[in-house]
Amino acid sequence: MAIKLIAMDVDGVLTDGAFWWGPNGEEWKRFHFTDIMGLSRARKAGLKLAFISGEESPLIDRLAAKMHIDNVEKGCRDKAAALRRIAAEHQFSLEEICFMGDDVNDLPALKLAGLPAAPADAQPEIRSVCRFITTAKGGNGAVRELIESILRESVSMATAEAAR
Repeated sequence: MAIKLIAMDVDGVLTDGAFWWGPNGEEWKRFHFTDIMGLSRARKAGLKLAFISGEESPLIDRLAAKMHIDNVEKGCRDKAAALRRIAAEHQFSLEEICFMGDDVNDLPALKLAGLPAAPADAQPEIRSVCRFITTAKGGNGAVRELIESILRESVSMATAEAAR
C-alpha cells in the first residue's frame, strides 16, 4: 500500500537532538536545508506531512508555517493517539502512514504506523522495530533520505500499475 502521510518527531529527527539556550533564555534549534527540501518535495508530490513532538517549542510552529504543514501536535505525551487522530482526520489507514522517530517516547506511534522509520542514530530499541533506517543521522538529512525513498517507491508503483 502506498504511503500517503509522513508523520515525524522533531527533536532527534529533524534536528540532531541538541539545542542551545541564548543568554535571554531563548531556545535555538538547527534544521538542515537538505531535510527542508525533502519536506518541500514531499508536499509538492502530494504527500501529507505531520509533526508530532513532545516539546512545546515555538520553533516547531515556525517550521510548520514555513513548510505549510497544518498537522502539528506539540507537547504530545501520547504520540500513538495523535497518529490515530491525524489518520482519522485525513481518512487514511494506519498502513498508509509512515512515522519517523528516534527515542522511546516514539515507540507506540512507530508500532502503529505502516512504515516505521528511524534515523541512523536512533536508540537501539527504536531501530529494532523500524522497517526503514536511514544512513543519515537525525538533523543531517535523515528525513530527506526517507522522503526520497518513499517518492521512488511511489514512482515505481505507479509505473508498475501503468504497465498492467
